[in-house]
Amino acid sequence: MTASRIAAAIIACLLTCSAAAQWKFFESDFDDQEKPWKEIEAKLPAYPKAENLLDFDGGSAAGHKFFVDAPSLSIGEDGVVRYSLVVRTAGGATNVSYEGIRCDMRQQKVYAIGRAGGTWARARDPQWRRIEYREVSPHYGVLYVDFLCRNNKPVPTVREMIDAFKYGRRD
Repeated sequence: MTASRIAAAIIACLLTCSAAAQWKFFESDFDDQEKPWKEIEAKLPAYPKAENLLDFDGGSAAGHKFFVDAPSLSIGEDGVVRYSLVVRTAGGATNVSYEGIRCDMRQQKVYAIGRAGGTWARARDPQWRRIEYREVSPHYGVLYVDFLCRNNKPVPTVREMIDAFKYGRRD
């Protein structure tokens, strides 16, 4: 075999390997579409303080007052917006919970419930539930539409979320 034929064979081999590698990278561009969604482990925030609460109209006809704790707002790598919710009922009780909303699936989940004394207890049945406007808790729909999600994705930054609570949503 001549040197030129050996060089041609080596070049042909390298081109074939290069094309295969490029195809592999091309295919990997679509891997995200095939990978199942995986939730990250939620880390409990500090217990809400009154001075950090952002009020919003939760759509409750019962006279409850709704608040989100600003420092607890986060957007996870899994696309879940997490926050502490404080509800002051018309009867004077205060309910605190740490929750998440999946904008892409229009779902919410309760991770933990606040206890007297400022501690957290794990929620009994932390399951993703569809957010519906006709449910007993319309504030989830309000949080989804008005503050935390846009076009089935989280609002781009926590700062924009906080501004929406303070000044109203701007699209």
